This record gives sequence, C-alpha cells and structure tokens, in this order.
Amino acid sequence: MPKMKTKKSAAKRFRVRASGSVKRGQAFKRHILTKKTTKNKRHLRGTEAVHSTNVDSVKAMMPYA
Repeated sequence: MPKMKTKKSAAKRFRVRASGSVKRGQAFKRHILTKKTTKNKRHLRGTEAVHSTNVDSVKAMMPYA
C-alpha cells in the first residue's frame, strides 16, 4: 500500500499541538495596515486554534501530523 501524501500547503499553515489541537496563524495582518487600528493589529498577533468545525478537514490533509 503506498504512503498517504501530506498536502504541503496545509503543512506550511498548520501545526498540531501536543494536546491534539491545531494551531494557525492569524489572518488580515499582511497588507493594507494603515487603515487598521493599532488595537486591531495588536490583537491579530500570535496564533489561534483552528475552529472545532474545521479540525477534521485539516487533520485529513496532514495524515502523519
């Protein structure tokens, strides 16, 4: 049986934590930052957990994570 392939785009965007939750980077912090408030940009720092409704599809894209 051949090995399953990992979707490389998903592997670059997501990491599976030791607890099994999946972390992702925040969106909306790449460009057009002048019209966003400082508070908004500050809250977009760091990482978030992937929503529970999407975890199964993310883990399906990364079978060995």
